[in-house]
Amino acid sequence: MNLDFYTEIAESTAHRKCRDDIKNFVFAHPNYLKDLVEIALMTKDKNHHKACWVLELICEEQLALFIPFIDVFCNKLSDYTSDSAIRSVSKICLFLSKSRTIKLTTFQEEKIIESNLDWLISTNKAANAAYSMRTLFELGKKHSWVNEELKSLLTRDLSQQTAGYCFAAKDILKRLK
Repeated sequence: MNLDFYTEIAESTAHRKCRDDIKNFVFAHPNYLKDLVEIALMTKDKNHHKACWVLELICEEQLALFIPFIDVFCNKLSDYTSDSAIRSVSKICLFLSKSRTIKLTTFQEEKIIESNLDWLISTNKAANAAYSMRTLFELGKKHSWVNEELKSLLTRDLSQQTAGYCFAAKDILKRLK
């Protein structure tokens, strides 16, 4: 791993310009994508969430660049515990689940479903829950049992959730009917 690049990630901030600068650097120097993914997957590292923020932006614009890393990414999903990382990682899962060009393996889909169900159950962050429920909805089109589980989770204790969570849950519940 390039230590200068790691330092760049470690010193980065959540400001969009900072994240865009690193994203554009990786687009200009594609060999650094491997380092970025490696940092994002090091869930014990205090800066992994910052790499996840940039990786999310890269996947949003050019998801195909992420194809070589999908297997290792799916294998590590259950290791994510930082809300800041889960927000980006769950959004990457949503991009993968909605992709018309990337065909996930059954194993990859199972890992994504399992992790997003866990995050939906355990998170107290509305954005993380919203991305997880949308990912599950997309994968539920192929795996009907997911939709039944999602309905059950979303209707349980809805009155105790935030407005953002309720908005996303009601939208998904409406689509499930």
